[in-house]
Amino acid sequence: MEPPSRPLPHLTGEHPPAVTVADRGWHRLVPRAEALATRSARAAGTDGAVILASDRLVQRLNARHRGRNKPTNVLTYEGPAPEIILALGVVRREAAAQARRPAHHLAHLIVHGALHLQGLDHHHPGAARAMEMAETRILHRIGVPNPWKRA
Repeated sequence: MEPPSRPLPHLTGEHPPAVTVADRGWHRLVPRAEALATRSARAAGTDGAVILASDRLVQRLNARHRGRNKPTNVLTYEGPAPEIILALGVVRREAAAQARRPAHHLAHLIVHGALHLQGLDHHHPGAARAMEMAETRILHRIGVPNPWKRA
């Protein structure tokens, strides 16, 4: 008899997520960004690494791995160790454009990235709606308003 399969550690919450602030501007944009990132990742059920990076770093990664030579708000990598990488300037600009607190937008994008690591996606309307609903439930648990609700 085979032993029971064990869930991947980054989906069990066994280890606290490692948070790296690679761009010090995150400290000015979101006070206590590390604590918020840890809380958001844990609420979403991942202990993958969260990297708070610059637009420049994210642009290089996006060009190298996705063929898109521009920064994006969040990139996720499944292995060998799961990572969620966020671009400071993109997050700042999106939060301002959406009239949202940068901390709330950061939490939303970490949850979004964590759900991607769990296999959720938003390429089709039904899948997008399911992902939005999951994001809303998780964000509610940590006190972040629904990002999909129109003001």
